[in-house]
Amino acid sequence: MDLDKLIGYMPALLEGAGNTMLLTIVSVFFGSILGLFLALGRLSKSKLIDRICWFYIWLFRGTPLLMQLFFIYYALPNIHTAFTLPGQWIPALLALALNSAAYLAEIIRAAIQSIDKGQMEAAKALGMSYGQAMRRVIVPQSYRRLISPVGNELIALLKDSSLVAMIAMTELMKVTNQISTRESNAAIYIPAAILYLTMTTFFTLIFEKLEKKYSVYE
Repeated sequence: MDLDKLIGYMPALLEGAGNTMLLTIVSVFFGSILGLFLALGRLSKSKLIDRICWFYIWLFRGTPLLMQLFFIYYALPNIHTAFTLPGQWIPALLALALNSAAYLAEIIRAAIQSIDKGQMEAAKALGMSYGQAMRRVIVPQSYRRLISPVGNELIALLKDSSLVAMIAMTELMKVTNQISTRESNAAIYIPAAILYLTMTTFFTLIFEKLEKKYSVYE
């Protein structure tokens, strides 16, 4: 494949890279929300809630992401047609968000537990309930400690998002495979790899800056 052809395929590769970034960011956003509730559930005084959240985390961390993706895309419609999800975006987003939530829950739980217990006691001494203390005192203090591991999870998910090519979703890996098959030339994987490195470097720099910015509050 000559250089002119490679340049000609860049618009398609960039569009695929854009879809990869969008899918990753949206998945981590929803995964973070669910992960926060799971983390709080794991720290709950209710054994039932703790066990339910533990089971979710155990299930999604203990099975391959590709299997979860196939279950949502192929198996759910076989169980009942009402579970059929439209297109490829929704199943891909759901699988990635549910999977990342399990990992983010453990990250958030570890960050919360790293906060000195005296902070909780001081909040209660001021008349706050457990929920108020978590919302106003404990969780905000854990933000700085979340930045680095959440950044690692986002970068890992960005790379894992290439698995959604298996359900024919158009993202960077899918576009690259299509061009490689059509041209019978694997050289197209070189610019694709450079785009993946560019995206991971971009997120790495952002999280490093955030970590440096918030380190003054430690």
